[in-house]
Amino acid sequence: MNKWAILSGITGNLAAYEAVMADIKRYGHQIEALYILGDLVGPRPETEKLIERVMNPRRGELEPLICKGWWEEQCLILHGLGASGDAPELIAKYGGDTVKLLWDSVSRKTVQWLRSLDFGFFELDCLLIHGSTVSVAEELTPETPPIQMFDRLSRMQANNLFCGRSGLTFQYQLQTGSITTGLTTLDSQHSQQIITVSPRQVIGVGNVGCTQGQATYTLYHPSSNQVEFKTVYYGSNKGFNSQSAGKKAKSSIY
Repeated sequence: MNKWAILSGITGNLAAYEAVMADIKRYGHQIEALYILGDLVGPRPETEKLIERVMNPRRGELEPLICKGWWEEQCLILHGLGASGDAPELIAKYGGDTVKLLWDSVSRKTVQWLRSLDFGFFELDCLLIHGSTVSVAEELTPETPPIQMFDRLSRMQANNLFCGRSGLTFQYQLQTGSITTGLTTLDSQHSQQIITVSPRQVIGVGNVGCTQGQATYTLYHPSSNQVEFKTVYYGSNKGFNSQSAGKKAKSSIY
């Protein structure tokens, strides 16, 4: 059965990436596609080595499809190539030392390459993206209201949305239901509309490099719609572990 391997949040952690790639190799030709949903770069000195490693797959490895994440967006902002001229979110969350480390860790050549990355991918009925259809910084989690999840799915008419911004592994299922909408203006009230909702889901794919010694990623079976979360331990806690379900959340819309 063919599968997709979906990674996010590597953040320049070369050791974590090597551990995940070793785990993926165990599946051989069962893996037909490799996606990296942003946050490939990060404030780590080995970031450039990681980029070199990712861009030059070894024998038997797939060439990954990569989209932009939050850290890529911060790099573009620092180099005057982003939508805004400064990086207040980066400074407020991580401080000036991290800003300098990120600047020193990512070369100008890599920054130019980051500009060429896609915002996300649409394959079959699946949307693969770092944050959401609204923003690269938006975190979808098991606590996100179902109406918000439905909105993010509907914007691209996707049945499955894979995202990595939260760094969590979760499977959030929207059950069959309906939404009643209406529009009221100062002059009149227009007739209501009923929108039928078919079962859909949002999957948090985990993070590879943000937790030292532990990397999480996702395997997806497009033919059966089955999701499998994987945990890989590296460094002093080497080993592999599989989570059949991870954290699940089911919601209904009425």
